[in-house]
Amino acid sequence: MSTFTIIIVVLAIGLVGAFFGYRQGKVLTASENGVRPHSRPVYHASYVASLAVIPALLLLAVWLIASPIFIASDVRASFPEGVLAQSQLTEDLAYGIVESLGTGLQVLPDDERETITETTPVKDISALLRERGVPIASASADWMVPLALQLNGMQFWSRLAMTVAVIALSVFGAFWGYRQIAMRLRSRNKVEGIIKGALIVASSIAILTTVGIVFSMLFETIDFFSRISPVDFFFGTVWEPRFSNVGSSGNAGSFGFIPLLAGTLYIGAVAMLIAVPIGLFAAIYMAEYASRRTRSVVKPLLEVLAGIPTIVYGFFALVTVGPFLRDLSAQINGLVTGDYASFIQAQSVLTAGLVMAIMLIPFVSSLSDDIITSVPGSLRDGSLGLGATRSETIKRVILPAALPGIVSALLLTASRAIGETMIVVLAAGVAANLTIDPLEPMTTITVKIVAQLTGDLEFNSPQTLVAFALGMTLFVITLALNVYALYIVRKYKEQYE
Repeated sequence: MSTFTIIIVVLAIGLVGAFFGYRQGKVLTASENGVRPHSRPVYHASYVASLAVIPALLLLAVWLIASPIFIASDVRASFPEGVLAQSQLTEDLAYGIVESLGTGLQVLPDDERETITETTPVKDISALLRERGVPIASASADWMVPLALQLNGMQFWSRLAMTVAVIALSVFGAFWGYRQIAMRLRSRNKVEGIIKGALIVASSIAILTTVGIVFSMLFETIDFFSRISPVDFFFGTVWEPRFSNVGSSGNAGSFGFIPLLAGTLYIGAVAMLIAVPIGLFAAIYMAEYASRRTRSVVKPLLEVLAGIPTIVYGFFALVTVGPFLRDLSAQINGLVTGDYASFIQAQSVLTAGLVMAIMLIPFVSSLSDDIITSVPGSLRDGSLGLGATRSETIKRVILPAALPGIVSALLLTASRAIGETMIVVLAAGVAANLTIDPLEPMTTITVKIVAQLTGDLEFNSPQTLVAFALGMTLFVITLALNVYALYIVRKYKEQYE
């Protein structure tokens, strides 16, 4: 029985249990001394359904996680000594071949599968699978056949035992919950406790995910800094990892972080300088000046920009914006000096910042508009009633009151700009230059993270481990910005409340 079918069966048992629990709750009536049921029938039904579904699904999840681990461990223990004596990568490759061989055996008809024994040559199995269009690894060996049969058998019995155990636990939970229904059963309290636990688990997922991400980067970052000096990384001005020399001592290349940090901040600053005024002015117009009909048209049109994939913006920069700036600079240079040489490259900080600003405008405008419109109307009415003009009201009352939210919106926009990759790759290039000229190409941290992890690589050299150091550093920088912005938000929020 498939996992999906098991879940459907468990939910069906829970639904049936809820029906009988509700009916039993309706049967409960006041006794002679006037005692009334503690909980309503709906809580009895929810209690029975919870006992039928939650423990069974937890068991299913644990089984699906633990069973492959135990099966793989048992099969690997049967590998020949020659395979076990080699590297972990070789052992993993051998286990993958055994798995693919076992999967191939499962597609054979029952009569042909029954003829295959532990002594069947792998070439005969390969011939049978080829007839049905099932590929098999060329590295398959005869010793893998009994292990593939063992793997299939263990998976079959594990699946059968899991199905029986999960369904039996679900039935038992429903039966136990039904038997517990009584006049003074606190079903409501128990159901509310279950809901509270579910909410705690849901709220903990984000925290646990963040912790997992941090630790997954932290250990690899420590490994990188054990090979490359942190001083050379954080204060280096040359970025030149040498993949051709991986494994050679003392010649791993240069890992200067400064050019990448400068490019990230420079491109993000150019984008913010363009996006923030336009987006903020658009938000003020929509919130304070535009009619309801105009707002209903303008705001959705602005938000359409937020739904465009970033790769499309990258194509737009590569095909349209970059060549336009290059040709425009050539025309200007020709009119001034007579030499029609372009002084703006098609890939440059200006190109990336301009296109990224177009992408960020809807973030600034939409978030700022929602924040400005949430300012209490009494503040507007009071200002206008005292004789202030609309522009003075916006400047002196609305914007100061909305400042904490606007700062949060700008922080979110800045984080979006710092984490952008595709626009930078196509609009600013991948050259790790250190320059203050916005007409020259530069690159960012995220681009180099992708570049260092592109290809079939192992995490055993500085050239690949540096990606984790870059990610960890970017995480720390973003965290510092968030903490500082939170301080600013709390300070002004207390002032204007």
